[in-house]
Formats: sequence, structure tokens, C-alpha cells
Amino acid sequence: MRIARETGTQLKVWEEALTVFDADGNPVSQDEVNELSALEWEDIIPTASRYSKESKDSIDPNTSLYDFFLHKSQNLFQDQPVEIAEQKRAKLLQMAQGWGAYIGSPIHRQSLKYFWLEECLEGENPFVAGTYRKILEAISEAAKKHAEIRLRCEVVEILSRRILGDDHVPSQPPRVKLAEGTVLSFDAVVLTTPLGWLKENKAAFKPTLPKEMSLAIDSISYGHLDKVYLTFPTAWWKKSSEASETSSTTKSNDSTNHPPQVFTFWLQPTYAPSTNPQQWLQECVDLTTLPPESSHPTLLFYIQGPQSKYIANLVNSSTGSDKDRDEKLIDFFLPYISKLPGYNERKRECKPSAVKATSWTSDKFAGFGSYSNFQVGLENGDLHIEMMRYGMPERGIWFAGEHTAPFIALGTTTGAYWSGEGVGKRIIETFEEGTKV
Repeated sequence: MRIARETGTQLKVWEEALTVFDADGNPVSQDEVNELSALEWEDIIPTASRYSKESKDSIDPNTSLYDFFLHKSQNLFQDQPVEIAEQKRAKLLQMAQGWGAYIGSPIHRQSLKYFWLEECLEGENPFVAGTYRKILEAISEAAKKHAEIRLRCEVVEILSRRILGDDHVPSQPPRVKLAEGTVLSFDAVVLTTPLGWLKENKAAFKPTLPKEMSLAIDSISYGHLDKVYLTFPTAWWKKSSEASETSSTTKSNDSTNHPPQVFTFWLQPTYAPSTNPQQWLQECVDLTTLPPESSHPTLLFYIQGPQSKYIANLVNSSTGSDKDRDEKLIDFFLPYISKLPGYNERKRECKPSAVKATSWTSDKFAGFGSYSNFQVGLENGDLHIEMMRYGMPERGIWFAGEHTAPFIALGTTTGAYWSGEGVGKRIIETFEEGTKV
């Protein structure tokens, strides 16, 4: 936040306004959405976080956050007719699937035992309305001024030797080997690679990683979160549905009388069996709600877990042309955008003019994923994080990144920055002490 303010980076704190379509594609009343959203975010999730923190030593490692939701939901809506109560419980559990967009994995994979590690920083949680450009320029200024930066150089080996004797001097300094054969020597090496890369490339370390470090890297899970941007000529969904042109030959959707909120959920859709037989929840953010300088007619879909892998395969299986790739993506998301007010399949403004999908899930340098999370079955999760955070100073090898951040900031850009600061300070301290450890 400090750097963002100092650099004049535009931020946006959104209201938690939500539009929801049920499994049949019908809009859920705003009163019911507000009721269910409040239960989720003001009751069940805070209760789960407290329970995880207070009872982490006794919680079964295989118990998930979804299990907690399921248990709590059984005691809700007891004062309402049985059929209505069951419908509300079903919608609440379907809305809870949205937790996957926070961790990059389905909610039933979220460990309840280590849910406390997902606790957020207090205060505002703003969205970077513009880009990270100014922030990156600020934090890279010293490196660009004082260091030699090599881009497009793939590291294939990290070579090190243990410290020998009582003088704490390594037999050789740490080195990295590049794909083209060059070996570079350093006083210390800080690896900021994603956790997923470490998982895929443990064999790159020579000698092999200590057993405890290898176990730590294996034990902490890695999520799959990607984004798909659909940009339109105009924000047709913001217009009053009453103004939509309809005729017997023109299909237009006027299912709601008001434009959608900042966030839109399509719960467990049953109406797209050919493209989404798994009935994955869909969710998007309306980027017209950004400040005027950054606002644009784009719907940003967050996809996670198995769906992220599916979309990555969809993109990679395209014939090679951008048109083929974009058409596949549009076909996938069409059943959902067509539910928005004002949609008219005959109108040009309702057809995306640009499509962009991230594909971290298929990117080897991203470790085929996004960032760390804490899934069912995990034990000693906090100790594994501390192990990676400590690194291997006896070899001159250190780790930084969101997976080594303070517990309160794991899985965040803030945490990644803090981890780098922390390692930098530790390296300075060790060299000032003359130990090189």
C-alpha cells in the first residue's frame, strides 16, 4: 500500500456487491443474495478461521473448509419451510465454491486445519485498477542502477557446497548454470522462483536438497488460478434492460431489471452441458466499475482448479490461430454472459471484440500454477513454510516468494515483497558478521 501510494498507482476498493444466477440461470433476488453472502462472509468463514486457529492441533487433517460449511448449514433456516430451507442451503453451499478463486483450488481441497494460514492482512484489500508498472519501476530502480540484469536466461542447475570446518567458509561459492552452458558464481543466491517451479525442478539442485527441505517443498500445495478477459465494444450489460430491443426474430435477455453488481456468480450451471458438464461455478468482475481513468467494458472471469487446467488445454489445443482460440473461449463463456441483462445475440456490441486468457497453469516457468495454498491432508504446514523461509544459508542458497512470506501474507504480492526484504536483511547481517552463513 505504501509503495502504491508513493508511486501514484491507482487502486480501487470495491464494495462486496454481488449478483447471482441460480443453477437454472435465473437471477436470485438481491435480498436472498445479501442474506446468503452475509452468512458466508460474516458468520461461517470468520467462525471457521477462529476454529482453525484455536483447534488446529486437534482438527483432522482430512477435514475441509467445505465440510465445515456443510456442517454449519444444517442448522440454518430452521424457521423456514422445509423446501425453502433446503433451497437456501443448496445455494449457500454453491456460493461457497467461490472460495476457490482465492486459493486457486476447489473449496473441498481447502484444509480446515490450516485455514488459519489463509487469514488476510487487516485493513483494505484494494484492486490495482491500473497496472503494477509504477510499483515495479520503483522497486527495481536500485537493481537496474547497480546490478547486471540478464533476461531470457533459463537456469537449469543450482550448484552449491556445504560449509566445511570451523571457519564457516564454503568450499565453493554458490553457482547457477544456464541452459546455454554458462556457469555464474555468486556470494549468495536468492531463488525467487514460484513454489510450483521448485516442485518441478528439485533435481536442479546439486547436491540434492536436504530431506527436510525436499519434504517442505512437496508438502505445501500449489493452486491453479487463471483469468479470462472478455472485452466488448460497449458495456451493454450496464444499460437498462427496458431499452433492449426485442422482436419475434431477435433473441434478447431481459431477465433482470437492473445491471449486475461488481461481482457476478453463476451457480453450478446446468444449462451448458456441452461445454461445462462438470457444472463449474462461474464468476466475473465488471471492470466498468473501476475509476474512470481505468474503466473499460470488460468482464474478467476468474477460473480455478480443474477449470483452469481445462481452459489452458482449450487454449493450447487451438489450431494456432488467435481466431480459433478466441472462438473457443467465447463459446465456453457465452452461456453465462447471455444471462446478463440487455444481451442480444444479434447485436454487435454483445460480441467480444477482444479476448485474453492467462495460462499460468500451462507455463513451466510459473510451475504450472499460481501460488501456494493449504490443502486437506497437510500436516506440519507451518513448519514446512518456516523451513523454506529459512532456506539453505549453509550452502549460500536462500528462498524468497509468496510461499516464504510471513504467515499473515502468504499467497500475496505483499507477502512476496516482504519475503524478499527479509532475505535481503538476513544476507546483509550474515556478511556483516563475516560468517557468510
